[in-house]
This record gives sequence, C-alpha cells and structure tokens, in this order.
Amino acid sequence: MDSSTVWILLFLGISSTYGQPRARILGGREPQPHTMPYMASLQEDGKHICGGFLITAEWVLSAAHCLEDTINGTFQVLLGAHSLTAHEPHKRLYGVRRLIPHPGSSTETNADDLLLIQLAEPALLGTDVGTLALQEEDQEVPAGTLCTAAGWGFTTNTGKRPDKLQSVELSIMSRATCNRRIHHDGEVTENMMCTEIKKDSRKDTCKGDSGGPLVCHGVAAGVVAAGSRVCGNWKKPGIYTRIPPYIEWIRAVMASAN
Repeated sequence: MDSSTVWILLFLGISSTYGQPRARILGGREPQPHTMPYMASLQEDGKHICGGFLITAEWVLSAAHCLEDTINGTFQVLLGAHSLTAHEPHKRLYGVRRLIPHPGSSTETNADDLLLIQLAEPALLGTDVGTLALQEEDQEVPAGTLCTAAGWGFTTNTGKRPDKLQSVELSIMSRATCNRRIHHDGEVTENMMCTEIKKDSRKDTCKGDSGGPLVCHGVAAGVVAAGSRVCGNWKKPGIYTRIPPYIEWIRAVMASAN
C-alpha cells in the first residue's frame, strides 16, 4: 500500500471543516537559512498547508486540525527547506506511512490538537535537517518568557504567502489572563498555553503556521493551534497545545509502530 493510499484511508471520517478559528507569521522576520533544521512543511499535491517539526528521524509532530485543509491528494512532508521553491542541496520531500491524530482531537474544539506523522522512511539528518527536543517535564512556561514560533504561513491578513521561512518572538501570557472574558473567556485548558499579542506590533502566527513548534528555552513547549480569524488581533491571543501532557501518548504511538 503506497503512502497516498494510506493517507486516503486515514482521512475518511475526518471532517474537512473545523468549527474553531485556527492559527494563521505576522510581524516576523526571515531567520538565517537552516538555523531551524527541524522545521517541516506539510504539503498536499506540492502545496504548503501547515507546519510541523521533526522529533525523530522518522516522526514529525504537528496539529490535528491541519487535516481540515486537505482534499485527499498526495500528502508529503518537506524537510531541509528554507525556501519552498528554490533549489537547496538538502531539501527533500518525504512520503507518509501513517497520520495519527490524537484520539481526543475534535472538529469543534481546540482540545488535544496534535498529529503524529510517520515518514515513509527515516529522514537523512545533517546540518540542514535535524530534530527538536520536546519539553518533557510538566511545568508551565512562566508568563513573560520569550519564545519563538516559525513557519511559512500568511504574513498579512490579505493572504500574502512567503516563500522563505519566517520566525517571530512571542511572550507567554498567563492562562488566567488569556481566559479573561475579553480574550478567550475560559476556553483555554491546562493543556493549552497562550502568547501575548501587543497592540503596537501585532506579532502573531497566521494561517499556514499551524502545527509548527513554540520553542522556549531551546525545546518545543507547544504546538501552534488556534487564534483569531484576523491575525494580530490583540484581543485574541494565540493558543498552543502544551506538549508535556502528551509525552506518554507520543512515546506510546512511536513505540507501537516499531
């Protein structure tokens, strides 16, 4: 069974329309090429739909809601890229063996918004392709901590798409503040975290950044999940799925595939 057939079978039963606004980088910058070698572009029929990141040579972590943007085409993972279109020596598309959304993920909420992707073959690791460690200890990242998100998502609310990777530095917002009525009004659970959007800068993730990592102190603390329908809206801070509560699930899925 080839990877595209596996994808079609796994896609059945997953709704193509999610009920929640999803994360759409705004106000960011282009990092030095290949300084984030773990970044992955999830693609369907050669088109970028979401971000992700390499956690082992064989596995990519992303967001379950990324499946909403698919149309049963050929699903692949691009690794080793800075530019999505330019020739780069270590850039390569990988087929997919399995797509495993967290069983608690839903079309109606932001809960358990994680997706594990098993590549059809292990990635060739090197200077331009590498893994990112996960935060394993279940501790909250303190409010005010500066973290970094990256992706090939929209850079404007008019839908401008970058060819080259963008990154943005974001400050963690406390869950209590994020759950205020003016923001997300109690919707942010203990398995989620938020980043602040400042009125003067409007730095934010945007459509197409979903599934990418939120890197704090050199490890992946969260996965880009949701935000405002209008990127950069200070009233709707970005929401991320915290990784530590899911470490055992991640380990169990990867172990069962061996």
